[in-house]
Formats: sequence, structure tokens, C-alpha cells
Amino acid sequence: MSEKLQKILARAGNGSRRELEAMIQAGRVSINGQVAKLGDRLEDENAIVRIDGHKVSVKDSEEVICRVLAYNKPEGELCTRHDPEGRRTVFDRLPKIKGSRWVSVGRLDANTGGLLLFTTDGELANRLMHPSRQVEREYLVRVFGEVNEDMVRNVTRGVELEDGMARFEDVVYAGGEGMNHTFYVMITEGRNREVRRLWESQGVTVSRLKRVRYGDIFLEKALPRGGWVELELKEVNYLREMVELKPERETLIDPDKHSRKRERSRGQKIRRAVKRHEERSTAPKGRGRNASRGNVATKGTTTNKVNNGEAVGGRQGKQTNRRKPSSTAGKPKTRQ
Repeated sequence: MSEKLQKILARAGNGSRRELEAMIQAGRVSINGQVAKLGDRLEDENAIVRIDGHKVSVKDSEEVICRVLAYNKPEGELCTRHDPEGRRTVFDRLPKIKGSRWVSVGRLDANTGGLLLFTTDGELANRLMHPSRQVEREYLVRVFGEVNEDMVRNVTRGVELEDGMARFEDVVYAGGEGMNHTFYVMITEGRNREVRRLWESQGVTVSRLKRVRYGDIFLEKALPRGGWVELELKEVNYLREMVELKPERETLIDPDKHSRKRERSRGQKIRRAVKRHEERSTAPKGRGRNASRGNVATKGTTTNKVNNGEAVGGRQGKQTNRRKPSSTAGKPKTRQ
């Protein structure tokens, strides 16, 4: 087991390598009662390792089942384990597990919602986050202000930010009205507030931001805010294969039960949609509350087409089925 301490702890699900390196540097990790140093290796598999005084698992990677959750983060939640002010964090709603803990795959700032992945395998989290892996992250973003061809050209070719050059791999126009415009944008790294800063560099403000895809894992439309779903083994292994990790062979999911649960959720959603349609069909026309609701439904037609264009929908197939990023910039494109 002579490997670097942070790597062993990450693989056992105690955090990402980056998080654990910071803990070691801060003197929060000990081995057999001695404060650990960055670069220490774990020679004894029976050594007692503690983080903040609490004994933690150093299981071999073969003993840890790699699990992954897809979580729909609401705006306002913090991507931290504990908040001194008692505010809600993304970890508050996750299922409790023994012998390991959930590690977030990157972060979303407090005002950003949408897809956030969690795993019990810190090494998987570390590789998915690392810029060298170029894992795609797609966002649905609403901006306030006029957006022209030059702006789109700028943010796709590259803009010098305070921490270096940044750019969108792709920008697709998804509709808008007045000064509000919606786009799908794609990046391949996870710098702090990168999407917001790129748009702000062009003089427009991001009024809403939601992550809808990480790699080929999509945010399910049926997943409520604050809800989570555990990925099936084939989806877990898609992520592992993408970052060159050995496939996982075990899962705690009952495939039949999992499938039935999703089918029930899909059926309930269809019934709700039918009920809404019937209510709108029988609602009196003209001014008033019901008339207003009807107008909202009409305006939503374009948005529904966008959603059905495999942007926010349930899980899709391999990325080869998706439209390739454009190599040319210019007039904002409309998502197909």
C-alpha cells in the first residue's frame, strides 16, 4: 500500500485529492497519532489515519464500491460540507452511507443550480475535475443585455480573464424576449464563476445559470430541485472509462426496482401534463388568471422544443449523437 496518503484517502472516498492535499497542508490529517505531511506515503495497511481527530477508512480500492449520484442543486445551496452560519449545503439531502462518504465532482456557486455529481471514489472525482481531461460541462444561461455576433465571436475565440485565457467551446442560442436571452454554452474546465465572468467580459449580466450536462450525464427533467438519483452501473462505468479507470463490477442498485421507479416517475409526469392540458382546454378565454396561464403556455412552446432537443432531457446515448461544437463563430445559432 506504499502510495501517497492523499491518493489512498481519495480512493477510499474521503474527499478529492485536491481537498485532501489542502487538509494535509493544514495539519488536519494524522497517521498513528503523528501529523501527516504532504508527500507522506502509507506503508502500513493497518495504520490508523484520522482527519480532524476522526478515524477514517483507508480501504483498498478493490474493497470500495464506486457509486455516483446525480443531484439537482437548487439555487442558494452551498457546495460545502458544513456552514458555520447554518445555511443549507448540498450534502444535507444526500443519503447516508457507512464506511465512506460522498465527494462532490467540482462545485457550483451558491447562485447556480442544476446538475452536480457525487461519488464515493475520490480518484474518480479528481480525474473528472482535472482540466487535462477536458470533460464537457454544458450550461443553460440567461443573460440580460443585447448580445451580438462580435460578442459571441469573442467568447468562443477566447477572452483574457484575471486568471488567464478562457472561452466557450460552443454557444447555441435558445431563444429570448426583450433584453433577456437564453443560450446553451459548453466549457471543458471548472474555473470559479467562469461562465458568468465570460459573459460579464462582454458587458452583459447573467441572471440565471443552470448546469444541464456533465460529460454525457444529463440532468433529468423529472428530477426535482433538491432531488438525487443514483446512476446505474453502465453510467458509472461510462464515467470511469472516460478518465481511464478500471470498470466497476458491483452496484447496490436493484436494476428491476430502479427501472420500475423511473417508469412510475415518467408515468406520473405524463398524467400531470395531461391534467394541465385539460385544465387549459376548458379554461375561459379573455383576461384574468386563467388567460394569463394560457399565455405562458403559448410562450413556452419554443422552450419545450429546445428541451426536447436533448439539452435538458433524461440521459442520452453516447456523445457521438450530439451536435459537434462549431469551429466558426458568428451569429448566435439556434439549438436544433
